[in-house]
Amino acid sequence: MEISNSKIINIPGNEDVRGALSFVQKDILPFDVKRVYYIYNIPENVTRGGHAHIEQNEFLIALKGSFNVEICDVHGNKKLFTLNKPNEGLLIPKMIWRELTNFKADSICLVLASNIYIEEDYIRDYDGFMNFK
Repeated sequence: MEISNSKIINIPGNEDVRGALSFVQKDILPFDVKRVYYIYNIPENVTRGGHAHIEQNEFLIALKGSFNVEICDVHGNKKLFTLNKPNEGLLIPKMIWRELTNFKADSICLVLASNIYIEEDYIRDYDGFMNFK
């Protein structure tokens, strides 16, 4: 998978005097959501992620706060995103390495995934990822 397939997607919604509402539904993502999880209470200077998925696609949203997501493809192409708006998210297709860093206090990262948790789908060694065929 090429790094160019990763992109920021605006999440539709409405805002008025009562506040804001955003929603992710069937036509927003290029995959069906089979798992939802969130990361929170991240200590300062901690890195999350540090893996790629063989088959799973993900969509990351900064529900609160901000953090950086550095991605890399098997060709060594890298790109850095800062997620800090709850009405946009980062699409990360399969076979893209990701590392989440620079979490601000009280940040919450919501992840919508295309599959249930399957340990065998994870590539947790960067050198192994770079040599994956």
